[in-house]
Amino acid sequence: MDSTDNSVTVKSAAPAFFGRTFDEALALTREARDYLRDYGDEESRELSIDIAARFSVEIMRLTSRLTNMMAWLLVQRAVHQGELTREEVRGDDWRLGGADVCLPDDSIDPELLPPYLGDLLRRSERLYSRISRLDDMVASTPA
Repeated sequence: MDSTDNSVTVKSAAPAFFGRTFDEALALTREARDYLRDYGDEESRELSIDIAARFSVEIMRLTSRLTNMMAWLLVQRAVHQGELTREEVRGDDWRLGGADVCLPDDSIDPELLPPYLGDLLRRSERLYSRISRLDDMVASTPA
């Protein structure tokens, strides 16, 4: 093949890049699951009622972020594995969703939440922002 064919370069590099991002998102999802299973209830009981309510909201935000990221990454993996075509996933229904819920809410100081939850929230926010940029890049790539 002609080495100047940019579509070949993008196609061959994309699975490795998406694979690393997928692995990172999956690891973060598992880490959040383990935290919620092992410590979430206990830590929420130690909080004041208003912070405990915020704790619950932030847990839902974390869950929504992780769910939306994993869904988008699974679609991208399906495209790179040839199970779906780029044309099939062009519509807005296939874009990264949940920005209105997944983006941070500045109405609470993250320092008031348990430290490990704060860490999960920060890392998931950074990953969501990175995947959002990838989503914009994929959406702007010609068919």
